[in-house]
Amino acid sequence: MVQEISNALKGTELKIMIKNPVNPDINLWVGAIERVKKAGIEHVIAIHRGFSTYYTLPYRNMPLWEIPNELRRVFPEIPVVCDPSHICGKNICLKEIMQQALDLEMQGLMVETHYMPDEAMSDKNQQITPLQFSELISSLVIRCNSEQQQQLMHLRNEIDMIDDQLLEILSRRMKVVEQIGEMKKKFNITILQAERSRHVFADRMRKGTQLNMNPEFLKEILKAIHNEAIRIQFEVFGKVSKG
Repeated sequence: MVQEISNALKGTELKIMIKNPVNPDINLWVGAIERVKKAGIEHVIAIHRGFSTYYTLPYRNMPLWEIPNELRRVFPEIPVVCDPSHICGKNICLKEIMQQALDLEMQGLMVETHYMPDEAMSDKNQQITPLQFSELISSLVIRCNSEQQQQLMHLRNEIDMIDDQLLEILSRRMKVVEQIGEMKKKFNITILQAERSRHVFADRMRKGTQLNMNPEFLKEILKAIHNEAIRIQFEVFGKVSKG
């Protein structure tokens, strides 16, 4: 369907706005944009309207800011506009999402307004009056983005050094995982040791929590490391021995 639309757009000079798909899959969004760009459309704007997940509360669509941020890395030339109305699904949390969008340097906001929201024929719960819209815009804080950036440089340099250390440590860890996989293969030991996995997860969660790390963030990191370790060991098991 997107390809057919792209074909119909060939030869035009229209400005095309492409909303993200409902599924939290950046590849679908990227694919739609690529099809339109290949049709010769130069003016493309990406619209971030949030994503449907199993844990949407308190929003209708979770913002999942990491996805539009990644899109900007892939297409730095394309403006990304945030649609807080569809993210929230109701007008009481609009300001929060609008401010977050500005703080993440989104290039615009798309907010639904209606002169009588209660009588709107669709999405009345997420609409606001033009006066409320004006008041919301006036209440937003525009962050400094010039000379003050220089004051952050030494802290950013420190983060860069820490990131280098993190990558080196992760690389070393995965090399040890590979050695473990080779030993398991040699002695015919199963890849997943459930009791060991539970112990490691609980221990790292406890230590991370004591270091004031966000539990949900910590859980995602540990899951990603564990899954990569399993993948590496499966790869080791699949290797054909020489000799």
